[in-house]
Amino acid sequence: MPLRLLVVDDEQHARAELCFQLEQQGDVEIIGQAGNGLEAVAAVERLEPDLVFLDVQMPGLDGFEVARRLLDRGEDAPEFIFVTAYDQHAIAAFEVNAVDYLLKPVDASRLEQALQRARKRLGSERPTAGPLNDQLERIVRLMADREVRREQVAIKVGERFMLVQAEEIIFASLADESINIVTGQVTGTSNYRTLDDLQARLDPAVFWRVHRSHLVNINKIKEIVPWFSRNYILRMKDARSTEIPVSRAQTKRLREYLKL
Repeated sequence: MPLRLLVVDDEQHARAELCFQLEQQGDVEIIGQAGNGLEAVAAVERLEPDLVFLDVQMPGLDGFEVARRLLDRGEDAPEFIFVTAYDQHAIAAFEVNAVDYLLKPVDASRLEQALQRARKRLGSERPTAGPLNDQLERIVRLMADREVRREQVAIKVGERFMLVQAEEIIFASLADESINIVTGQVTGTSNYRTLDDLQARLDPAVFWRVHRSHLVNINKIKEIVPWFSRNYILRMKDARSTEIPVSRAQTKRLREYLKL
């Protein structure tokens, strides 16, 4: 029988992309999707999936809180594969008891490997919920200490590299295959290859990927300007008052966060 899957992510385009990749794998059935933690809990109760692809960072209940609630189901709890933008240091703890983790953007070969692990796990005696609960607590503590590795970011200005505090970054944008970083004092380029790589270095509660080409510090937004089709433009607190578009998927998140 095919694996019955539930895909949970607060970004619709991320869910759609993951569902597309899963459909290419074969022998799976996507029985539902959820856009936040509460929807995920309700969907699991209603649909009883074998396996949940669970985003880590979501408004309201995050992925860990969802897992804790569902683990109360005991033997009826589904298996989990976490999907995250965190780098290897933050996600190493997943490997002990969770089926697997996947880094965004999801690699097709890693997805296939994760599904193979899930099938093995489902075909054998499942571990008790206790160790996984302990492991989730350990991960949360690890993530609470993330500032240790996110304090500073190197910015290349001319021939020099300057270290800036992450909180000083106003926004980062992809332009001409380079990542430009703007702070209140300096503007330069990052050595990170992609915005995903840079985002994994920063606090996801503060730095939002509001557009595929733009990552912004939500504490450095000066003005929110209504735009076409109920979308927004963000006017940032840099010297130029740079205007940054908000994608349709992120517009909803912005409205909810700022009660617009």
